Amino acid sequence: QVQLVESGGGLVQPGGSLRLSCAASGLPFTLNYYTIAWFRQAPGKGREVVSSHSSDNRTYYADSVKGRFTISRNNAKNTVYLQMNSLKPEDTAIYYCAVSLYTIVVITEEMYDYWGQGTQVTVSS
Repeated sequence: QVQLVESGGGLVQPGGSLRLSCAASGLPFTLNYYTIAWFRQAPGKGREVVSSHSSDNRTYYADSVKGRFTISRNNAKNTVYLQMNSLKPEDTAIYYCAVSLYTIVVITEEMYDYWGQGTQVTVSS
């Protein structure tokens, strides 16, 4: 049984930083075979992709987070990270990690096979 468990969310002031982690277990192959992503869902809005990183080392960032967020992975630890800097109130959302069997960057949620339960990030003074 595949499990993705996010952690690292919380309350932070505007301009602050957070690092989200997503620990994967039960995947049929090691993490390096998969495309990984972070999505988010703000109150009253649909889920949107934040960043995706493919197994062939290509990366996508949403325009709203470019230059502020960094996606990374530690394949040996089966863990995915999202470093979030210069946080803004509009970054407030539930953040989800996801894993796709595709080996290219994909940015639609339908392309993802496994999902975490989400972690809340609140940016407020």
